[in-house]
Amino acid sequence: MNAILQGVIANKSCIRNKQQRKWICSAVQKIAADYRRSADTHLLKFNLSAFEDVDFYLKDESTHLTGSLKHRLARSLFLYALCNGHIFEGSTIVEASSGSTAISEAYFAQLLGLPFISVVPTGTSPEKLASIKHYGGSITFTESANIYNEAQRIATQTSGHYMDQFTYAERVTDWRGNNNIAESLFDQMLDEEHHVPTWVVVGAGTGGTSATIGRYIRYMSSKIGDTKLCVADPEGSVFFDVFTSSIDTPTLNTYETGVFKCTSTNIEGVGRPRHEPSFNPHIVDKMLKIDDSASVATAIWLESLLNKKFGGSTGLNVYAAIVLAHEMKQEKQSGSIVTLICDEGTRYLQSVHNAKWREEKNLNIAPYITLLQNLQ
Repeated sequence: MNAILQGVIANKSCIRNKQQRKWICSAVQKIAADYRRSADTHLLKFNLSAFEDVDFYLKDESTHLTGSLKHRLARSLFLYALCNGHIFEGSTIVEASSGSTAISEAYFAQLLGLPFISVVPTGTSPEKLASIKHYGGSITFTESANIYNEAQRIATQTSGHYMDQFTYAERVTDWRGNNNIAESLFDQMLDEEHHVPTWVVVGAGTGGTSATIGRYIRYMSSKIGDTKLCVADPEGSVFFDVFTSSIDTPTLNTYETGVFKCTSTNIEGVGRPRHEPSFNPHIVDKMLKIDDSASVATAIWLESLLNKKFGGSTGLNVYAAIVLAHEMKQEKQSGSIVTLICDEGTRYLQSVHNAKWREEKNLNIAPYITLLQNLQ
């Protein structure tokens, strides 16, 4: 044995701190246990008399414990960071967020006993801020375009970890399955009349959800190859321009950020002022740019249809679905359209559901409300 060891030039142990390794193992188990305690989100169906041959479905992501689609993302981000050796016992977690991701990350940070700091844009809804604090998170305000740099600065200052959802959203989720949102959605559709959706409609904040669904459609093309992905974009967002340029220039680098710049949007959680690394335009079949007034009006109108409040991003999704249904009707197509309820509408009592806020933002919803009511 000693003769064998003589051939070793250096023998520094590669086993890091055993206590940290034990903590990481425990943290992963806690997240796994939390997942097993959670049921899948509901798939709600509704129909509109104006579109007799089209069935509408809403995957209700607001039923997650932290109230939004971002619960899935936060879980994946934490697992990714833990298993890549980025988070240890006592690490400060920092995120740049418009609110919903921060709420979900604050929950998982609290679950693991880690301090959490959220960098949010000035003007984030009070309801979201209260939820971040409820889960023990701290909040730092800055301008929307500066949230990335400020989050990185705080992470460096605290020797913590910047989660950076806008970079990692498209890669932390296993898009081939493992009960991601795409697998769940298509599995829930199996017993429906039009079980292969004609369209799946999502908005894009990071681009992670559209990346997961777009990749899954291609991966399962032998079964769901007829389904197309539409991304709805609000006013002021850059993603529609990125998508248009990707058609004209197929070699556009998906991960080249900051190439395009636009203004801010009134629809929290979706749309960005720059091309985020996680948004992949090449796996999107169609994009629709939706007027903010139309999105807000749809969110308000949906309450009369489904007896619950909705946020602007859900309104954006549903209005885009209605536009697609109109196109299907013109082409005499039958089928189904699936989209998402992104988060709880009660987070927007001071904005979307506040007439004074709508007036301040110059949002004229009356014509759209009339149009939508005529579809019922």
